[in-house]
Amino acid sequence: MTVLDLDFVRRQFPSFSDPEAGPWAFFENAGGSYVPQAVVDRMSRYLSTMRVQHGAEYDLSRRATQAVNDAADLMADWINARPDEIVIGPSATQLTYVLAQAMRGWFGPGDEIIVTNQDHECNVGAWRRLAAATGATIREWQIDPETGELELPALQALLNDKTRLVCVTHCSNIVGTINDIPAIARMVHAAGALIFVDGVAYAPHRALDMKALDVDFYVFSLYKTYGPHQALLYGRHELLAKAENQNHDFIAGSVPYHLAPGGKNQPDVAALAGIADYLDAVHAHHFPASENGFQKRSAAVFGLFARQEADLAARLLDYLNARKDIRIIGQRTADPARRAPTISFTVSGHSSLDVTRGLLPHKIAVRNGNFYATRCVEALGLDREDGVVRVSMVHYNTADEVDRLIRALDGAPS
Repeated sequence: MTVLDLDFVRRQFPSFSDPEAGPWAFFENAGGSYVPQAVVDRMSRYLSTMRVQHGAEYDLSRRATQAVNDAADLMADWINARPDEIVIGPSATQLTYVLAQAMRGWFGPGDEIIVTNQDHECNVGAWRRLAAATGATIREWQIDPETGELELPALQALLNDKTRLVCVTHCSNIVGTINDIPAIARMVHAAGALIFVDGVAYAPHRALDMKALDVDFYVFSLYKTYGPHQALLYGRHELLAKAENQNHDFIAGSVPYHLAPGGKNQPDVAALAGIADYLDAVHAHHFPASENGFQKRSAAVFGLFARQEADLAARLLDYLNARKDIRIIGQRTADPARRAPTISFTVSGHSSLDVTRGLLPHKIAVRNGNFYATRCVEALGLDREDGVVRVSMVHYNTADEVDRLIRALDGAPS
């Protein structure tokens, strides 16, 4: 079995050789990952040589337009979608709110929208506001307050002939559990409803395939998948075409541009091609033959990432499980089919803030709080502001860094 070459991987990220960032064990990846040099190079190249208006006849404009369009096409290929099925924008939250606004005409009194209390507010607030504006009813799929898990029978009990939309996370940014989206999608579609999935906490860890998931909408943050501060919204083409124009009047009917008011952030989108450069470099380093298609190559690479991350998660969970004063949120084992390496916990007798502050002298970057999943934290019976200690790892983290964290936790807080 091919094993991820961590030395090679970490050489691709300038942060690890930076005199200020390098000494830190960075476990705040769920807030935004490091970017590889390939992304930096793409951004620099665009800003240095192609920072011109698109759509003109001169060569420089043509090259700039092509660079942005090619990068967007790569992002569509990455998730097995058509280029006219994705919208790229500044954040998952903004893309979700824009889509919700564009769907206002689809809902009315008597219609029901199901949201969870496990989700980040990105996939809750927009739909609650949509319901308030249209007279639709919100029904909440609630977690088990002890485990933090969403149970499928509870969803089945909520579904009925009035259900129009179900909004659920692929992976909770607090609980870390990977929800069975294909199974949920089958239940939702059988009820005649649509499904919107927040994949922000899932996408950094596993390959994405929109057709295999069989979802209607999916959103995730590209700045948490090793790219610049952008996000991507997927929607079935016929649904995006049906959504009301949110751009200038003369852009109505231009799918998906009608859901991108103001257009693309051109340098950032051009730099997204650097994600593909990085993943292809990892693929070429680890596999003797090149797969046809970026989606297939990236899937193979994410298989390597998943195994590396499962080892890291198991290392930390073994330690946390042995501590009687620690409450682990979510799955207590590192099964990669069920858990991402985003591990939240609390320490009895200590605030989560005190725990994170105790790690700072060890140059360990970990954060506490609710991470905008306030409803989840409250449902778990925790303080809304102090929240949990969250250790969010990705493939470039190392076993030595996890061991540093464990040693520091043994001595912090003092």
